[in-house]
Amino acid sequence: MPYKIEYKSSVVRDIKKLDKSVAKHILQQLETSLSKNPNCGLPLKGQFKGLFKYRIGDHRIIYTKIKEGVLILRIGHRSKVYK
Repeated sequence: MPYKIEYKSSVVRDIKKLDKSVAKHILQQLETSLSKNPNCGLPLKGQFKGLFKYRIGDHRIIYTKIKEGVLILRIGHRSKVYK
């Protein structure tokens, strides 16, 4: 059973900042990986406790699990996504 992937409205701005080919690759990976297994990401610690990160190359996807599936909170380069 595939899980539903929802995106927070701020994710649209994050995607627009990326190169089109990179953005397309990230979205395809999200739809295939997280929709099958929302537990594939690693849990975060500290102030981000309760959230998960998923790595695609040099980019990180910050998400949380919800009843229906997954809510994507941020997408960004690994050096800037946690700020």
